[in-house]
Amino acid sequence: MRIPLTRLIPSVVILSALSMSDAYTTFFGDPPDAHHAWAVHDQNRPQPPRVDPAEMPGAPPSDAIVLFDGTQESFETNWFHTKPEGERESDWSVVDGAMVCAPKGGYIATKEKFGDCQLHIEWSAPSDIKGKGQGRGNSGVFLMGMVEVQVLDNYENPTYADGTAGAVYGVMPPAANALRPPGEWQSYDIIFRRPIVRDGEVLDPGSLTVMCNGVVIQDSTPINGGGGYKKRKPLDRVFPDVGSLSLQDHGNPVRFRNIWYRPLRPREFDGGSDGRLSTEAALAKRAEIAAGIREDAAQKQGLDKALRLLEAQVYMSKDETQEEADAIVGAYLEEYSTLNEEEKKGRKWKILSLYKAYNFLVEFDMLPPEHDHSKAINVIVEEQGWDPKKK
Repeated sequence: MRIPLTRLIPSVVILSALSMSDAYTTFFGDPPDAHHAWAVHDQNRPQPPRVDPAEMPGAPPSDAIVLFDGTQESFETNWFHTKPEGERESDWSVVDGAMVCAPKGGYIATKEKFGDCQLHIEWSAPSDIKGKGQGRGNSGVFLMGMVEVQVLDNYENPTYADGTAGAVYGVMPPAANALRPPGEWQSYDIIFRRPIVRDGEVLDPGSLTVMCNGVVIQDSTPINGGGGYKKRKPLDRVFPDVGSLSLQDHGNPVRFRNIWYRPLRPREFDGGSDGRLSTEAALAKRAEIAAGIREDAAQKQGLDKALRLLEAQVYMSKDETQEEADAIVGAYLEEYSTLNEEEKKGRKWKILSLYKAYNFLVEFDMLPPEHDHSKAINVIVEEQGWDPKKK
C-alpha cells in the first residue's frame, strides 16, 4: 500500500511508555520525515544488541563466527580447496596452529558465505627470505572472491604501490606500511561493504577499511569494481549478496591464523548508507512502527493509552486513532473540571503531559491550532501558572 506524501506527519514523540512525569520531561529531537523513519533520540528505536568483547585484543568477540581457530578440525570444517584434488600438486596444511599455504595447492575458500562484514585475520610471511617484490611472501585475502586485500612481505621490500601489503589490489595503495619483519605475525582488521548495483546503476561503489597491526591503512576506500592484475574492473560489476572468503596461493608458504568475522547490519539500500531511506521505504517503516505502538496502546487504559495513541500519530496519522485519543482526553478533561482546586493541582503532571503532546502536534501541523483539547489544556496551564519548561 502506498502512503501519500500528504500524510507525512513530522512531530515529536511522547514517551507514554514511561511514567507520566517521565513522559512530560522526556521528548525526542527532530521528528521522522520523508527519509527518516525514526525521530532523533527516538526511544522507540531498538536498542543495539549486547556483544561481549574478547579479553585479548584480536580474539573473537561473543557474536563472531570463527572460521579458523588453529585446529585441523576447524580447517576441515570451514575450508575447502577450490582446485579439484586431481589438479593440484599439494594441499594446504595446519602446522602449529596455523594454516600454511602449499605452493601449487591453489586457493582455499570458506564453506561459509557472507556479505558485509568485519573480518579479522592474521598472517605471517616466511622468515626465510626468498625473492623480492611480488615474489616475496605473496598471498591475498579475497572478499567474496572478487576484491583482494593484498598480502605481501613488504618489509624493506618495495614493489608497485597498489600491489603492496594492505593495498586494495590494483585500486588503492595503503596509506602506510605498518608491517613487522618477516616471520612475525601481522594482523588485518577489515571492514567490507560490498558494491551495490541495480539495473546497471551503481548505488554504492562499496568500500574497504583496513587496519594493519592497528594502523589504519585504508579508510572507507571505494572498491571501484575491484582491481586485478594489470586490469581495471568495471564499476557496474555485480557482486552477489553473499560469497566465500578465499585465500590465495601465489607460490609462497604464507601462514594464516585466528580468522573470524562478524556480519555488519544491512544497509536499507533505497537511498544511501547515510541513514537516509527512500520516501517509500521510510513511510513503510513508519507505518510498521505506528502499528506496533497502536498494538501496545490497546493493552493500556486512560491517559497512558491516549498518549500512546498520540505517539502513533507521529509516525503515521489515522483519523480513527486521533478520534479515540481525543475521546479519552475529553473524558479526562471533563472529570478534571469537576475537581476542587487542591485536586486539580494533584493532576499537574498529567495535564502538562497532555499540554506537551497536543502542543507538539499543533506545532508540527498534525493538528490545527484551534483544536478544542489543545486550547482547553493551554487555558488550564495558564490559569494554574504552571511552567511547562520546568521538570
